[in-house]
Amino acid sequence: MMERDTSGYGRITVGLHWLTAALVIVLWLIGEFVEDLLAKGPLRSAIWSVHFGLGFLFTAVLVALLVWRQTKGRKLPVGDPGPLHRLAKTTHAALYVLLTVIVGLGIANAFVRGVSLFGVVSLPQLGDKALRRPLTHWHGLMANLLMVVALFHTTAALMHHYLWQDSVLRRMLPARS
Repeated sequence: MMERDTSGYGRITVGLHWLTAALVIVLWLIGEFVEDLLAKGPLRSAIWSVHFGLGFLFTAVLVALLVWRQTKGRKLPVGDPGPLHRLAKTTHAALYVLLTVIVGLGIANAFVRGVSLFGVVSLPQLGDKALRRPLTHWHGLMANLLMVVALFHTTAALMHHYLWQDSVLRRMLPARS
């Protein structure tokens, strides 16, 4: 049984972090591959409904995460106030900016398309339909950039854990009983 690092983040922060990561991965995979793997038809439409539905869920999770971090989220002491800390802060800021931009573009895209979610809820089609392609392009481009920054973030966490053997990664892991 591994001892819990007492300098870790709380359950809500950890839960929101990993829920965000999981939703980002699933949404990116759908967005990146559904067009290439499936022909037009009901299955592809259903998977796009899942993408849009999860996108709206992700929006709520992102808002909760941002509000939580600004209000009740636990602030941990800085281990190294030097250049690595500044790089970490910049990386986190880039992640939050990209997530917010992607959500904004995704919501705009959903309304420009007037998407139907599982045939149950249909969003009104707002705006010029000619915006579909550029919105989709920028949404996908920002999502790919997010994945690059997230890979850097993940690599840094793994370096902390395996190379420097400090507690940075353990602080964000779920508590073990």
